[in-house]
Amino acid sequence: MSEIPQDLQYTKEHEWLRNDGDGIATIGITDHAQESLGDITYVELPETGDTFSPGDAFGVVESVKAASDLYMPVGGVIIETNAELLDSPEKVNESPYGNGWMVRVKLDPEGTSTGLLTPSAYTDIVGDNN
Repeated sequence: MSEIPQDLQYTKEHEWLRNDGDGIATIGITDHAQESLGDITYVELPETGDTFSPGDAFGVVESVKAASDLYMPVGGVIIETNAELLDSPEKVNESPYGNGWMVRVKLDPEGTSTGLLTPSAYTDIVGDNN
């Protein structure tokens, strides 16, 4: 069974979001997503300063099995990317909620997201996909 931390919000596309406070959020892919993809071999991330709306593709994760777009769960500006993933994409497999995070975003105060899921709602979706 996939790990689903209770302090995060989730998307149907298997991204997670942690509200870090002060209008900042950290985003990555879920344990379920990295398990489904298999060994991650490449991560493409946006540039610092890039602006996204909810639902926009912001990057790509490639594995031995498939390539998958990453979708922004909220609107905002990229303030940091996890540059370690460029040289060590396996960190996503090893620690999807820790060292495998993807980006940090300054949230757009006007662009609140709809469709973020509670851990319970995400568990229901993952359970349907197993």
